[in-house]
Amino acid sequence: LFAINMPVSKYLLPEHVQPEALTSMRMSFACVMFWITSLFVPYEKVPLKDLGLLCLCALCGVGLNQGLFIWGLNTTSPVDASIIATAVPIFVMILAALILKEPITRMKTFGVLLGICGAISLILQSTQGSNQASSLGGNLLITVSGFMYSIYLVVSKPLTLKYSSVTMMKWMFLFSTILMLPFSMHDVVNAKLFSAETSLSALASLFYVVFFATFLAYLFIPIALKRIRPTTISMYNYAQPLVAATLAILMGQDKLTWDKPVAALLVFTGVYLVTQSKARADMGNGAK
Repeated sequence: LFAINMPVSKYLLPEHVQPEALTSMRMSFACVMFWITSLFVPYEKVPLKDLGLLCLCALCGVGLNQGLFIWGLNTTSPVDASIIATAVPIFVMILAALILKEPITRMKTFGVLLGICGAISLILQSTQGSNQASSLGGNLLITVSGFMYSIYLVVSKPLTLKYSSVTMMKWMFLFSTILMLPFSMHDVVNAKLFSAETSLSALASLFYVVFFATFLAYLFIPIALKRIRPTTISMYNYAQPLVAATLAILMGQDKLTWDKPVAALLVFTGVYLVTQSKARADMGNGAK
């Protein structure tokens, strides 16, 4: 879902909608959807202490992550954004070691490096013949966005063991909407997307961004965090260029060459190794 979001968002920016407006629409739409969904699941009371932590998660995982990413993507290429995304598992591995005391094992490190090699190999193949401009400022914004997302994955892990995905997301998106909407309402109202000049493809792209790449994607993340470690989740960032390459081949925009399956094998092997590496609870039996 996140992989497809890159070219779709790039299509919308900035001709159809400004970065601030698109970010605000993602947050407000998801906020409404999660609060409606919460009416159909068991109610969970969240104490003030955890609400403060959820506010931090909203700032890192939604507000700064989405905002900085969209602003960065507006001035750089999806290819650069994909390459920078490969740094997220490294950020998460270090933060998980510092905050959650998760071990940095040899197997985990090797798996992360394999994933990086496979993902960058796929991305570099996609740059051939590309004339999309990149910028240092945009790349820096996307890098900080990835770091904020890494903080969210690590900090939110304990909360996922206490609350349902819907409970977490309804509060996170409420906080982020309150913080963002007042500063972007003008851009939302005046977006070309909502004028007579809009197109069906632009509206369909917006629906994908707000429903699939925001509501559904963020619904799935806490569900995954209940079952696997933050570093393992972050490894699936390497699936983004894999998905992009597969779609390009299916749509006739690219050809299946021998190096693409090799790169995919590196990605899957890296994810497998990180998944199989020992967690803190297993370290008494010896680390891999």
